[in-house]
Amino acid sequence: MPDSVELSLDRVLHGLPLEGEESEICDFSLEEQNAACESQGVQPTVSPNFKPVIGETVTYVVAVVLINDQNEVLMMQEAKESCAGKWYLPAGRIEKGETISEAGQREVLEETGLHVQCTTLVMVECARGSWLRYVLTGVVTGGKLKTPAEADKESLQAKWVANLGELTLRATDIMDLINRTRALKEGRKSRDQGWPKDQLPCLRPHSKLLLRLVVVIKKKSTNRVHVLISEKTSWHLPTCEIHPSKNLHSTLKRFMVDLFGADVGAHRPHGLLSVEYDPRERKDGACLTLLVAFRPPLEEVPIIGKCVWHEASKELGERLLAKVASKNSTIPIHVIC
Repeated sequence: MPDSVELSLDRVLHGLPLEGEESEICDFSLEEQNAACESQGVQPTVSPNFKPVIGETVTYVVAVVLINDQNEVLMMQEAKESCAGKWYLPAGRIEKGETISEAGQREVLEETGLHVQCTTLVMVECARGSWLRYVLTGVVTGGKLKTPAEADKESLQAKWVANLGELTLRATDIMDLINRTRALKEGRKSRDQGWPKDQLPCLRPHSKLLLRLVVVIKKKSTNRVHVLISEKTSWHLPTCEIHPSKNLHSTLKRFMVDLFGADVGAHRPHGLLSVEYDPRERKDGACLTLLVAFRPPLEEVPIIGKCVWHEASKELGERLLAKVASKNSTIPIHVIC
């Protein structure tokens, strides 16, 4: 395998951003996706010049799950007229120029009165390619819980809650977020090596919304792990634009068909290895790196021609297999249909 790709995979597995021009190469742009639709007699639903712009064409949301040593969850009581009096996690839209962690820390302070240091990206939720919710956890570093006497437009009050069944929730969609965070906390407490280490979104600017794939497969004759590499322009991990009006599963399916043909073999997305986002250069795009594993061996999975299989080093192959084998080793991505 080319050294540059091996280094890229190592960085991704450590939750680090990719560097260099090859990390910007897109193998399946919206223009190419539209052309594929038109060839099948389907009218495209998005401009090939789509540009992610916060507050206009994309919505990024952050939610923060904080759990104390008593296993209580930090909750806030809504002040908004549409849901006043109901309870929810500290959450809200990421503002222009704000990193994901900065947004989480701001929302917690505004809605609960507590200062927090975000430490881990727990999961990502996606409803269409243009709506993403990043779920974070962290540690409280200061501040004071907001009381009813301090109610404002952000919230009425905040408190630590052991039994969420005692509250009237704004929505039950937060239960999966809380359960995942509790499981992560317990896994860390028991020193379960199957859980990933603390990892936050990487600071790396992107002008487009991208889905980068780490596709792994085993070769039956050698029992070695191989990784899919694109040959377009220079060696790199296969990357496509995320369709803003389709869910992420649809984007993945179209991209896999583009790479392997309509009869693509059985495969499974295992979760995210990294998220790259940095709006400080006035770019509101992001890149999600997704681990995908094939079930059949390499000998039974033909490639159309855009990419090639490259044998990973033994050490890297073992690390990739460990990610595939453990259900908790990656960052879950929940696609809301």
